[in-house]
Amino acid sequence: MRTRRPLTALMFALFAGSLGFGALGCESKGKAHKKVTVGGGGGPTQSAGDLSTVLATVDGVVITVGEFQERLNRQSPYVRARYTSVDQKKEFLDSLVRFEVLAAEAAKRGFDKDPEVIRTAKQVMIQKLLRDEFETKVTPESITDAEVKAYYDAHSDEFMKPEEVRASAIVVKSRAQADRVAAEAAGEAGKTNKGFRDLVAAYTINDEQKLRGGDLRYLSTATKDVPKPVIDAAFALANTGDVSGVVDAGDGTFWVLKQTGRRKALTRSLDDAAQTIRNKLYRDKRLDTQKSFVEGLRNAAKVEILEDNLAKVRVDTSLERSEEHTSE
Repeated sequence: MRTRRPLTALMFALFAGSLGFGALGCESKGKAHKKVTVGGGGGPTQSAGDLSTVLATVDGVVITVGEFQERLNRQSPYVRARYTSVDQKKEFLDSLVRFEVLAAEAAKRGFDKDPEVIRTAKQVMIQKLLRDEFETKVTPESITDAEVKAYYDAHSDEFMKPEEVRASAIVVKSRAQADRVAAEAAGEAGKTNKGFRDLVAAYTINDEQKLRGGDLRYLSTATKDVPKPVIDAAFALANTGDVSGVVDAGDGTFWVLKQTGRRKALTRSLDDAAQTIRNKLYRDKRLDTQKSFVEGLRNAAKVEILEDNLAKVRVDTSLERSEEHTSE
């Protein structure tokens, strides 16, 4: 009996979905599957003899009970539930046989040597390598409570945010003009955001604010790039949509404001934020560990870069690409 051809099987898996063998392919993109422990879940433990029992052979390639279970148990719970009876298991076994028949034919045609197949095989191997290297070494549980607290203390601004108010502004240099603008803004023109933006476009002297329709974005009492009298006046507006009178900014400009939003102060305790912090530190630690791992492998490898030859690379910048390329 022949042993399994891993590259051939992998090669066919690349095309299984498009050929109607979704149950074989098996894994959702971007999700790492945990290893299935045979005999878990309270059921009886299977012997090595049971697992090695032959279910079928295809040109000498053996399909065992163990492989059948491994393939089936990789599916989602919803799919697995469809294969509990003997007849349903026969259906799944038939799909494995078709898998091997087609894989063998693909190999006969040389697809196992196709550059795209080999490249994809490498990608799958890399994914398995990284999972094998980091799945148990770096976990959310490996982040200590001390690390979580240290992050919380060092980034208090993320968890303790002051009250903020958002406003739009018309800025002019003349008090007399500001009085006229304030009177317009207090009337029909200021009742809608569009009407107030029209006043901004007509009067304000600040070109940058004019492009934003007068929007000052969210302000806190600690904001430094807006005059303090303006900030105080914005916070004094009780409701969204309220329009101020003339505000003397103290720098030779006069402002008329419209409140467009308000955010309450936010305080998250360490207990409330702990899981969010732990997840972030886990992601960061995993990335850092992977980066160090890859850098170590690269330093140990013999790598030669011929940068001058990059000039020979021609990049297709056209909008239309061949079907062969767009499928990658």
